[in-house]
Amino acid sequence: MGQALLEVAVLDPRDVSGAEEGGADRLLLSTPEGMSPEPVLVSSVCRETDLPVHVVLRLNDTWTTTGGELARLAGLGESYLGCGATGVSFGFLDGDLEIDTEVCAYLSGLLPGVPWTFGRAIDDTLDPRRSWRRLMDLPDLAAARSAGSPRGLSVGFDDLIETAADPRVARLLMPGGGLLAEHVPWFVRADVYQFHLGRQVRPGGSLKAYVDAGHVRSWRLLVDDALERAVRSVG
Repeated sequence: MGQALLEVAVLDPRDVSGAEEGGADRLLLSTPEGMSPEPVLVSSVCRETDLPVHVVLRLNDTWTTTGGELARLAGLGESYLGCGATGVSFGFLDGDLEIDTEVCAYLSGLLPGVPWTFGRAIDDTLDPRRSWRRLMDLPDLAAARSAGSPRGLSVGFDDLIETAADPRVARLLMPGGGLLAEHVPWFVRADVYQFHLGRQVRPGGSLKAYVDAGHVRSWRLLVDDALERAVRSVG
């Protein structure tokens, strides 16, 4: 067991200090709508921190993309890396609501060696278990963010814990989408060590409020305590 990774969603350079001071390990940058930001915003965020910054690659509000969009996404990815980003987040489905492994592998191949996270598109697939198997061989995939259901962890938690019994899933899984404090010890016991935080670290859960260091710190302590307890139980 190593240290658990805590990823915090940021929207603005003014979110950075709260995430950093609270103990985040990585930042995920997007627009409030979950789309790709302008490179100038990526540059501004990266200048504010030494933490790794991953950036969302998504240009429409579906989980599909077109050839023209794909070329633009690849260009944006290169621009983000040039601005100081260290990774990206994307995920696409085909017309049958299956993981579009061809598109994902193609985009990853245009950004060789760049770690990426498959976003919550996996929660909209028809057969999530099959989808996890399809993810396993994608190049440079570092994590897959999931809530176990399109409606969030309040609905999908039990199914996601059951799916994480497969150690290959546990290695990639990053729970996100309504994560609650009570979920964390169960995930850690399942050998899940990556966590994504969004509204939980903003006062009132409002996107109009900046990321708060105290909120992030409480999650940092919670995750680290769960990990420490798991280590003791094994020892």
